[in-house]
Amino acid sequence: VQLQASGGGLVQAGGSLRLSCAASGFTLDYYAVGWFRQAPGKEREEVSAITSNGRSTHYIDSVKGRFTISRDNDKITVYLQMNNLKPEDTAVYFCAADPYYSDLLYGGPVELWGQGTLVTVSS
Repeated sequence: VQLQASGGGLVQAGGSLRLSCAASGFTLDYYAVGWFRQAPGKEREEVSAITSNGRSTHYIDSVKGRFTISRDNDKITVYLQMNNLKPEDTAVYFCAADPYYSDLLYGGPVELWGQGTLVTVSS
């Protein structure tokens, strides 16, 4: 049972990347999923999250209008489409899954973390 994040890379400012979070050994039907990031020297922060049914999403202010979180119908993948990337988006991005959306938003105990994928945005 694990989550695997992928899709990071090096991109110029203004470019786009799509991160994928894939579940292995289970499905994400009953899990809320969140994307977090940690930049060098900074604490990890929640970037975006989506409820298990996909009806509600959350974004931090700095990514609103640029990032979009979505769930695939395959029930094992969640995406984070990142457009108009900025140098300050540079970080290691992690995905996480938990039965409770609120745990992802408010720093509760998260059941499962994926490994990180590095996003580097050059100016």
